[in-house]
Amino acid sequence: MFDWFHAFHASLPQWLQEFSPVVLLLIIVAIIFYRLPTVEVGHDKGYKRRRLMNWLPLGLTYAFLYMGRYNLKISKFAFEEMKGLDGSPLMGNSDFGVIFMWGTIVYGFSFIINGPLTDRLGGRFSILTGAGGALVMNALMGLASWSLLHQGPMSHLLSAHFVVIFSILYSLNMYFQSFGAVAIVKVNAPWFHVRERGVFGAIFGILISLGIYFAFDLGDMILNGMGLVWVFFMPAILLGIFWLIDFLIVRNRPSQAGLEDFNTGDATSGDEGPRMGALKVFGMMLRNPVIMTIAFIEFCSGFLRQAIMQWFRTFAKQTDVVLGLKSTFVYDNWGLLLCIAGITGGVIAGAISDHVFQSRRGPVAGLLYGVMLTGSIVLVFTYQTPFVGWLVILMSMAVIGVHGMLSGTASMDFGGARNAGIAVGIIDGFVYLGTAVMSGTYALILPHEELDAAGHITGAATDPANWRAWPLAMIPMAIIGLVLASRLWNAKPKPKTEPETT
Repeated sequence: MFDWFHAFHASLPQWLQEFSPVVLLLIIVAIIFYRLPTVEVGHDKGYKRRRLMNWLPLGLTYAFLYMGRYNLKISKFAFEEMKGLDGSPLMGNSDFGVIFMWGTIVYGFSFIINGPLTDRLGGRFSILTGAGGALVMNALMGLASWSLLHQGPMSHLLSAHFVVIFSILYSLNMYFQSFGAVAIVKVNAPWFHVRERGVFGAIFGILISLGIYFAFDLGDMILNGMGLVWVFFMPAILLGIFWLIDFLIVRNRPSQAGLEDFNTGDATSGDEGPRMGALKVFGMMLRNPVIMTIAFIEFCSGFLRQAIMQWFRTFAKQTDVVLGLKSTFVYDNWGLLLCIAGITGGVIAGAISDHVFQSRRGPVAGLLYGVMLTGSIVLVFTYQTPFVGWLVILMSMAVIGVHGMLSGTASMDFGGARNAGIAVGIIDGFVYLGTAVMSGTYALILPHEELDAAGHITGAATDPANWRAWPLAMIPMAIIGLVLASRLWNAKPKPKTEPETT
């Protein structure tokens, strides 16, 4: 169906083929930012300029955290072609599933520590801690990769215990990564009125999508052009640069930037009483039916989002002899198309929420989960056809739209600016617990690969029929997410006092 698009792209000069995805991405982002609908609540131009200066570097740091999170998947394309001491791939499908699972479990439970820390010390503290820690852990994974490639002093130990060592390093990386979401929501909650937050949900989706592009397509360029170790070193360098920018520019609330704070109209607006202890806030959140419904929806989102993002290209690569999916435009530009899909999903979700559903988030989540359920059912019957790539891009648009709307927006609506750290920590924690379940599930049910004497992948993983479990496992999660989203149809936050505009 889309062969004409790939043929047109292949007909372009080589230099234009290489730069066309980047140009296309920049055009899309520029158009989206220019045309992004806004809700006027009385902010003057000076306030909007300073707010932009605050969230943009913060958001780009979040995007580079993504690059330093999903680079594990890019490294798999190199590690799976390197033999371990027993002759098997150094990082096979099940090995990746185990490493990624432990990392996401640590991420999922980190909210117990990081949510209260963020509410107490502020989002600026959290983004600096998260970026600094992820920088160090990516540098260590880069050094471990260098030792394996160059037979360094620890190469034998690393080969013998690769899964254990990388599980530890990646889990520590994911602990620091978990500061990112709570930081970005905590910082932005005092800067955005509740009626503007659908638009911020779109911005959140754009930032997630840029991070996915950096991780997959830029990561591929780095792997192919600079080598395996730079897949880890480059995110570390970029995080170091943005750590300094955040330190100099980002502030927790308008008053710290010389502006006036205002009533944002969320669940804690007008609450001027003493701050509650972390345990009491946790108890309040865990008893809040809206917060917990959002958390369980996002558990499903975590499973579905990563089932697509982490496994489509592995499926395409390992079954390429039969299906030929590695030669498609979707495979070659996976990060770019995920980025565009995520931007589209985030903008559509945010605009519909604020302009059609009066800033309610549940209806949008329900509509997008309907797309996810339909897509997962169709995928079962089409995953061995060229249509598969474009279908999973459509599904990614839907699930990233849900994620930006619920984790990035509803968390600050219903948690309130005062408790945003714990609220988003719980919700984002459930996202990655869902991802952990996905990783463990696919580590068990996906086919295993082997290496022949020439280092090429062989075995059950090369037969597409053995991959049917990949789409089948998505259907139950899509059904559960749709049912739960329908329960939030009329949910809106109730502020302590009527909101004021500036």
